[in-house]
Amino acid sequence: MISFYEVELTSRLMLGTARYPSPKILKEAIIAAAIEVVTVSLRREAAGGERSGQAFWSLVRELGVRVLPNTAGCHSVKEAVTTAYMAREIFGTSWIKLEVIGEDDTLQPDVFGLVEAARILSDDGFHVFPYTTEDLVVADKLLDAGCRVLMPWGAPIGSGRGLNNVFGLRALRAHFPDVPLVIDAGIGLPSHAAQAMELGYDAVLLNTAVAQAAQPVAMAIAFAAAITAGRSAYLAGPIPTRDMAEPSTPVVGKAFLA
Repeated sequence: MISFYEVELTSRLMLGTARYPSPKILKEAIIAAAIEVVTVSLRREAAGGERSGQAFWSLVRELGVRVLPNTAGCHSVKEAVTTAYMAREIFGTSWIKLEVIGEDDTLQPDVFGLVEAARILSDDGFHVFPYTTEDLVVADKLLDAGCRVLMPWGAPIGSGRGLNNVFGLRALRAHFPDVPLVIDAGIGLPSHAAQAMELGYDAVLLNTAVAQAAQPVAMAIAFAAAITAGRSAYLAGPIPTRDMAEPSTPVVGKAFLA
């Protein structure tokens, strides 16, 4: 079990809802991977028109999943905060995945604006899930601003590169052992997700890797299995890495041949 803002969940895999071939395939992927939390962009639903929004809500109600609205596409504090307020009213949840984008090519978070927006929203009762970097100082300031979950990126959104800075992510986990940490963005393969879980991360959020796969449902199942395997490996206590070989067969008792 994992707990986010006193909400206990069984699944440690979260899925985005964009770019699937059809709502039917999205539904099948959610069911197949036993997903409990899905993210949705307020802008995307609004851009799709009233019928699109109603269809999405019908799907959410049918599946009984929790919605994590996000402020995707926001480039300023004012824009992100306004979008968050709209999302709370429309989706009826205090959860918000907070994104304040600072650079267009990499979609890297504007960490200064992110901390400011997080403080504003936390003070007004939002449960903020900040999309951030692996920077330790920024993480500390986000926690001070009221966040109780951190969502560092693995790599740029949609890049499929996996974990670009394993050292930084490992350091983040070590510095904040009691804070729920979710890898968000850049995951391309189930092995990437397993690696994140082996580092001790609590969950993984992804979208493109499943939605744009040749067989999204099969890929969702693969990611769910990788998450479980990675978490089990972390709990089992992996052996430390070494620079030199260490024989698995002991030399004590070995026959000596002249």
